[in-house]
Amino acid sequence: MLPRLSAGSTPPTALSHRRGNLPTGIVHLGLGNFHRAHQAVHTAAALAAEDGPWGILGVARGSTAVADALREQDMRYAVVEISPAATRVSVPAVHTGALVAGHQPGEVVQALAAPATRIITLTVTEHGYTFDPRSGRLDRGHPDLAADLRDWSHRPAPRTTLGLLVRGLQHRARSHGAPVTIMSCDNLIHNGQLTSRLIAEFVAELPPAERDELEPYLNAVAFPDAMVDRIVPATTDAYRHTVAAQLGVRDAVPVPAEPFSMWVIENSFAAGRPAWERGGALFTDDVGPYELLKLRLLNGTHSLIAYLGALDGCATIPESIARRAIHGAATSVLRDEYLPTVPVPPDIDLEQYVAQLFDRWSNSALAHRTRQVGSDGSVKLAQRVPAPALTHLKAGRVPHHLALTVAAYLCCMAPPEDFDPGPHATAMTDPARTVLAPFAALPTRAFVTEALGTGLLGSELSAHDAFAERVAEFVDVLVRHGVAAAVHEATDELSEPVSTRWTAMRTRP
Repeated sequence: MLPRLSAGSTPPTALSHRRGNLPTGIVHLGLGNFHRAHQAVHTAAALAAEDGPWGILGVARGSTAVADALREQDMRYAVVEISPAATRVSVPAVHTGALVAGHQPGEVVQALAAPATRIITLTVTEHGYTFDPRSGRLDRGHPDLAADLRDWSHRPAPRTTLGLLVRGLQHRARSHGAPVTIMSCDNLIHNGQLTSRLIAEFVAELPPAERDELEPYLNAVAFPDAMVDRIVPATTDAYRHTVAAQLGVRDAVPVPAEPFSMWVIENSFAAGRPAWERGGALFTDDVGPYELLKLRLLNGTHSLIAYLGALDGCATIPESIARRAIHGAATSVLRDEYLPTVPVPPDIDLEQYVAQLFDRWSNSALAHRTRQVGSDGSVKLAQRVPAPALTHLKAGRVPHHLALTVAAYLCCMAPPEDFDPGPHATAMTDPARTVLAPFAALPTRAFVTEALGTGLLGSELSAHDAFAERVAEFVDVLVRHGVAAAVHEATDELSEPVSTRWTAMRTRP
């Protein structure tokens, strides 16, 4: 049997850097695949170029699987960069420890509060911030957040990510007052500003004495915006076999990733940082245009591909984009509806960027699953669809492919009666699924009206009857005639719009 990956068994040629005994300078919340294939890789590259106290203590939310495996492997794991042309395996070796917040909350707070901790980073997904994406404010209806705020003075172990951060900052303020940077690495517009606002809002809800103690310390905390971009699928045995074949070791938790990786960061840090620019990151005074480029062109189009693909029986994104209709829909939504709403940064070659996106989606060796990309759409679409849709609607244009995106999402999450969306759509997870499900029995227009009325895409967009009507039309076409027909309807490729022939179906009982 092959030896298990460890400090002693790692082939030296696979190591991303040769620094030994790294001190912990970064605490990262969210020990999933994305962090380990993105931020950790960029940090390893930075350390290869310039030494520093930038070891990363990783914190998993609730599951012990990754943390336990990393401890058994001396905090080593492999990153498998895979494309149809080649496969490269490397070992970042930047983690100094692994904790699980659900089981070790006290140790997590101590790590956040430690004077040596200079940067706290997060990849907890969009819904990990316990906020309402429509208002940008705390979601006071969230039970864990409500419990944290209600029992703050008597609860040593907060349940939420925001609660852990605030508790850590409270300990820092009381014990030493050293500055720190909190940097979100999640797909949220102005994620640093959002994190700062949510923490300030959380602190404002604390008992007066604790609030007054903590609020002045927030001036010593930096919240830079950051845009992160890398496609990182779930781990499977295939990647474990690849590591075994290339490195001659057993790795329980390798991470697959595409070769492409991008990280754009606002250069605003309170207590130093790694030389991430030497590890491939781009520093700028304005991350906003890069965020919009990624959130709309990449993420927004990615969502449409995932929902249409799942409804068309596709397990993966490459399989989906290979279908002519879905490829056409992706092209149209990207170029005609998202791109006109994005201020393209001057250092981005747009045509090269777009071509690269389609190459990335077509990476059949990576096999990114539609169920993974389509999950948590209620949070994701709220960040991607409303603003560009409203831009078009206010100019007198109905954005057909954005409406198709919403319709496909609804068919996946709350399929109308007697409609089977298929196993890949059914496997998607979403906190709004239980909210939307009761509306599925309604006639289509009422179904869409009720779904949008939940605040799914904000109140302003839901008030546009033309958009809601178009969504309803696409729901009917998807249910009755499938993905290809719906794409034809959106692109007006038929001489007679499909919806005019199926008006009666929109009164489905």
